[in-house]
Amino acid sequence: MASDYYKTLEINRHATDADIKKAYRRLALKFHPSKNREPGSSEKFSQLGEAYEVLSDPRKKATYDKFGEEGLKGGIPLEHGSGGAWSSKYVYHGKPEKTFRQFFGGDNPFADFYTNDAPLQFGGLQPGVVKTQDPPIERDLHLSLDDLFHGCTKKIKICRRVMNEDGHTSSIKDKILSIDVKPGWREGTQVVFFKEGDQGPNRIPADIVFIVREKSHPMFKRKHNDLIYTLKISLEMALTGFSVDVQTLDGRLLCVPINDIVHPTYEKVLTGEGMPLFEDPSQRGNLIISFDVQFPEKLSAEKKQLIKEALSFK
Repeated sequence: MASDYYKTLEINRHATDADIKKAYRRLALKFHPSKNREPGSSEKFSQLGEAYEVLSDPRKKATYDKFGEEGLKGGIPLEHGSGGAWSSKYVYHGKPEKTFRQFFGGDNPFADFYTNDAPLQFGGLQPGVVKTQDPPIERDLHLSLDDLFHGCTKKIKICRRVMNEDGHTSSIKDKILSIDVKPGWREGTQVVFFKEGDQGPNRIPADIVFIVREKSHPMFKRKHNDLIYTLKISLEMALTGFSVDVQTLDGRLLCVPINDIVHPTYEKVLTGEGMPLFEDPSQRGNLIISFDVQFPEKLSAEKKQLIKEALSFK
């Protein structure tokens, strides 16, 4: 009885190469002797191997489509001028396991079907090699102090290799990753997108890790949850007092009186005016105003005398 290779693979004669591969993948796994021990499964598995070997080869497939199994296995006359030669007769090698292994690649045909936790088991087959995951891909995520104060959403486009439906070929595709930045995140915070790296037939895609890098700010420096604002003042201001206006990150203007003498280690601490705490954004660190006192480069004898008299505590 003649074989119908298309019927064996449960496809029609208009099936593409990808359709043929997809059909063989599905049915070969279903009827593999290590998984299916029902009567007739071994014979079906062998028929699948032969059908795939013929239909996946363009020359064999063309011969089969035009002349059927008889022409494929019995040979057909070649073109005129070839001395009456006939094409070689096709004979299946009768080793469906060989076809199966060549299709899936490697010595372990089930390597493609491992999960991150444990390999899938097919009957009594105990695969010995588990797929390994590629190392993480680390990328810097540069954020402004305003981003880290208010929170925001960042859209990042990545290019990665993605496996096609046939399970063997791949293509490069773009993907948009969305990062919801939370108020209070610090330098070094990591955002992980699991298994978003390049895909491959014999590997687990790498995780993509974005690491927060804080951009410099024209006014503030951050220290943990505190903000530090450094103001240059004259020696006169340091000794006699003044007020300073500070524009906060949330748009408020603070008018801060400085009535104390500003000595070298003096700081003005405004409680609760710093960065929001990541653990509880309703709570905030402090705003610390530090001072850089500008001393005069030189003084006349008269001014020195005046200063001496002013600073005399007699």
